[in-house]
Amino acid sequence: MLDLSGLRIAVKQRGFSTPDGPRPLLLINGIGATGELFEPFVDAMEILSTREIITFDAPGVGFSSTPLYPPTIRQLALLVANLIDHLEHREVDVLGLSWGGALAQELAYRHPEKVGRLVLTATMHGWTSIPGRPAAMSILLSPTRYYSPRYLYQVAPTLYGGAIRNNRQLIREHAQIRASRPPSTLGYAWQLMALRRWTSWPWLRDLTQPTLLMAGDDDPIIPASNAEAMAREIPHSELDIVDGGHLFLYTQPTEIARRIDRFLADGDKTPRGRAKGRIRGRFITER
Repeated sequence: MLDLSGLRIAVKQRGFSTPDGPRPLLLINGIGATGELFEPFVDAMEILSTREIITFDAPGVGFSSTPLYPPTIRQLALLVANLIDHLEHREVDVLGLSWGGALAQELAYRHPEKVGRLVLTATMHGWTSIPGRPAAMSILLSPTRYYSPRYLYQVAPTLYGGAIRNNRQLIREHAQIRASRPPSTLGYAWQLMALRRWTSWPWLRDLTQPTLLMAGDDDPIIPASNAEAMAREIPHSELDIVDGGHLFLYTQPTEIARRIDRFLADGDKTPRGRAKGRIRGRFITER
């Protein structure tokens, strides 16, 4: 537990960093979700490399305390920057999933010296984005799925799409984890409010980090067209369209980890500056 910006933030580190080793990887999860839900992906990454991996519970989520007032994405980015400093890392690679992808973009823009490489999965550019399917968006407005495993089991196919429709055991496991450490109702509301008044579209072209965008072609929450638009704006960007839904990081942790590890292992080979994004196309198929 770390004391940051007047809040208690739950942080978990796996592995160790060395001066001549790979940069640590900081994972930022989606709305209401704890760092613990990254575990299958983290397990897969640990097999591939010795990279230190850092997860945390955002304010109002899991074991972290809830702010009295709604923080902005910019304020949350400063908190994450302070977290990196507290862990005595000069620079980290960052992966943001969904809501966490918005925070990852803000961190890379406001504190570029702290972010080496950027991975944006199933995410968008804020209120300027193309919205998801109405049924999925209405479910997302409430944190009920975190409090009721039965409710999550019922709405998961509509909300997440992809292999979740057929992998009911996975959603049972997720439901139990989510219910054991749900967000506070206020914390969830604060996260929704932060995202509704945020956009990265005006400054995406100013991002200097090599960036990998990954989007599911059957994502009811965030259409892949958002990632395609972002890839055309972000310098040194690559875009992979995954055959899957919103949770492809969880349904295919091994395959996704391999792709992300290859991208991160390129290190500093790509110079910073302006370059045209390139679309790699579909490369992973869900089973």
